[in-house]
Amino acid sequence: MSYDILRHATTLELDRVLEMLADEASMPDAKQAALELKPISHINEATAALHDTEEAYLLIAGHSSPSFGMGADISPALTRAEVGATLSIKELLDVASMLKTVRNVKTWRDNCAKVELAIDRFFIALAPNKYLEEKITFTIKSEDDLNDNASPVLADIRRKIATRSSKIRDDLEKIVKGQSSKYLQDAIITQRDGRFVVPVRAEHKADVKGIVHDTSSSGSTLFIEPMSVVETNNEIRVLRVKEQEEIARILAELSAETASFAHNIRYSYKALVELCVIFAKASLAFKTKAIVPKLNENGYIYFKNARHPLINYKSVVPITVTLGKEYDSLIITGPNTGGKTVTLKTVGLLTLMAMCGLMIPVDDGSEAAIFSRVFADIGDEQSIEQSLSTFSSHMVNIISILDQSDDNSLVLFDELCAGTDPVEGAALAKAILMRLNNLCVKTVATTHYPELKAYALDTERVENASCEFDVATLKPTYRLIIGQPGRSNAFAISGRLGLAEDIIDLARGQISADDMRFER
Repeated sequence: MSYDILRHATTLELDRVLEMLADEASMPDAKQAALELKPISHINEATAALHDTEEAYLLIAGHSSPSFGMGADISPALTRAEVGATLSIKELLDVASMLKTVRNVKTWRDNCAKVELAIDRFFIALAPNKYLEEKITFTIKSEDDLNDNASPVLADIRRKIATRSSKIRDDLEKIVKGQSSKYLQDAIITQRDGRFVVPVRAEHKADVKGIVHDTSSSGSTLFIEPMSVVETNNEIRVLRVKEQEEIARILAELSAETASFAHNIRYSYKALVELCVIFAKASLAFKTKAIVPKLNENGYIYFKNARHPLINYKSVVPITVTLGKEYDSLIITGPNTGGKTVTLKTVGLLTLMAMCGLMIPVDDGSEAAIFSRVFADIGDEQSIEQSLSTFSSHMVNIISILDQSDDNSLVLFDELCAGTDPVEGAALAKAILMRLNNLCVKTVATTHYPELKAYALDTERVENASCEFDVATLKPTYRLIIGQPGRSNAFAISGRLGLAEDIIDLARGQISADDMRFER
């Protein structure tokens, strides 16, 4: 079975973090690129990506953020222009808008402190083209029309159309205000099919000589073009055809000129998208109060006061986690709702974020490891379609993880081998952890099995941890305590909730003296 990074990353909710990242990007292609980010398993590449984010973070801190606009993907338009197609007015405006953004972002960087940065390779790739940008904006008035002065020919045609239209209006005004006005439904001048007409009452059709172009829905009004303006209307019709021909010629000329610059424009656009993603990473870092961790390829994790980025900053309880130095496996125990799963996800998610070049919400001095593979078996994965129970489904996943793990892997288990006979489940869980420990796989597992607490106490490179629980208030504190196994506190919790003391005493009597001593 091949390694499915997407499935394990989704289990750890990296997709939700990437959605937050996409929200920070304004360009549609940058949003998509943010959603498609994948963890980098090569230390040099991951370090470079994180360094880019750090530089953008420092630039924003000193100079605010550049504006990337809402630039649409102009690549299809460029490709069409290169094969000789005529671009639409909107496509040309999109090109001009992108060129303006390129120029503005380039100017923004030029105005920043003159310190050479690694991300300058993207700014250098930006090639402003003010000539083409201004030619397009000078020529085009809106998404529907060109400016009159887009060319001398177009200006002359439109001037002639305006002159003839004015003449027709003068002629029709005489009809509307003269003796013939009594034959009209309304004293107005309107148009049908681009020709000037007047609304005539149907019964007076013979009194207004001309061509009928339309009839009202009731049939009581005819829209007639008086014979006195037919010739001028014909001239306008011919001029309109010439106008469209000139517009097509101008757009074709602009398209050809755009095609001649297509390579540089496409190159600039790609750099712009890259920069938009990098600055989105930096912007997200400000919102999550993140820092740049030191990276290593030795499997060493030290997250100081780590905060899960999907939990509100004001309510999340920071945890400090270490792994990979004094011990390779961490066994977390404690009562339900105590924060074990959140701790597990925090370790995995922050690792993946760092591998994506994202700053992470931890305190200074923290360190993240770059792993070749990160595995997570968390949550209820019962498969109705495959007729697998929760335990069977988890076991299929665990087998896959065991087959693919090595000493450069991070493995995260939530309630390892739960959902079956406790004696057999504990034995299986211990055997799995032993196999991973022998392979030097970095492992974090949550469990309720006391056998695993004892295993952690008795085995080198394996450590216990617990999520603190306040028995007095029956509430977890969510603090992680490394070096101390957690207690289920079932008796204390039951007593606080009102379970009869004699029942609790009876239950205590069912536990062996060795187990009681171990818990104490």
